[in-house]
Amino acid sequence: MIQENTLSQAIQDLFGNIVFQAEPAGLYDPLRYMIAIGGKRLRPRLCLLTYGIYQDTLGPHILEPAAGLEVYHTFTLIHDDIMDRSSLRRGHATVWKKWNEDTAILSGDVMCIDAFKRIAQAPAQVLPQALELFSQTAAEVCDGQQLDMDFEKREHVSMPEYMRMIGLKTGVLIACSVQMGALIGGAGLTAQKALYDYGFNLGLAFQVADDYLDAYGDEKVFGKPIGGDILNAKKSWLTIKAEELGAAGVAQALNAPAVTEEEKTAKIARVKALYDSVGVADAAKETIAELSARAIERARAAELPAEGLAALESFAKRLVGRTF
Repeated sequence: MIQENTLSQAIQDLFGNIVFQAEPAGLYDPLRYMIAIGGKRLRPRLCLLTYGIYQDTLGPHILEPAAGLEVYHTFTLIHDDIMDRSSLRRGHATVWKKWNEDTAILSGDVMCIDAFKRIAQAPAQVLPQALELFSQTAAEVCDGQQLDMDFEKREHVSMPEYMRMIGLKTGVLIACSVQMGALIGGAGLTAQKALYDYGFNLGLAFQVADDYLDAYGDEKVFGKPIGGDILNAKKSWLTIKAEELGAAGVAQALNAPAVTEEEKTAKIARVKALYDSVGVADAAKETIAELSARAIERARAAELPAEGLAALESFAKRLVGRTF
């Protein structure tokens, strides 16, 4: 098994030396910018982690697909920031704010294409399966984003609807990353399916945690302004849970206009007070823990070596630990 310090160094080297086309600079500079501002590298790390359970050497056959997963994820962020009107990403100006919307759209498009080119460097014997997995996942992510936008137009969204949406928007790409590493590493289909489920449930936990941190996190740690979902009137896990638990006036408070900084601050405080009145924060933490436990249970079903299972359990605990 490849050790964690080796994987960490590989990821650092991979994204420290990643190359995009030089010209036209106006198209490719935003790609370099987005990669340079960093991130958790969650998806390539999971891909390399599961690959490393089955193999003990790294090379372009796994490093390039791992990079492709992060490049695709970054593409989705560029476009999401336009749709959400977000001005900050990881503490830096978003691409559409730093350049303009047209540049952000086109640079995002070429970033998506670049991701497919990197996935296509998977070994020939598993390339059809790798491309099918990634293509299906990419389409599902778009499905999830559309549902997310649709929900903004509705006054009420049920929790099952919301969980389906975040499963598509967030869960499937994390699940794909886990399975991609196992596929290229040589895992059997049963193990691949169990590991996909591990990643999917971990993705759900991650998104619920993200919703929680949007309201209750530290802006310096979170990397974007606190309360963005509230100001954008987004149907987050917290909003839906608050209504489930009987908080009155959530939709009205969420849809209230807020233009000045004082109005924005007051709106965030008003909505959070409704959350607090029914214990939404504690409910979110319980759900995050339950989803993480479900992920670990599915990892156990993959019948991995003890060291590999321990690595996946540790990863899950570290990922959701940021909310506790």
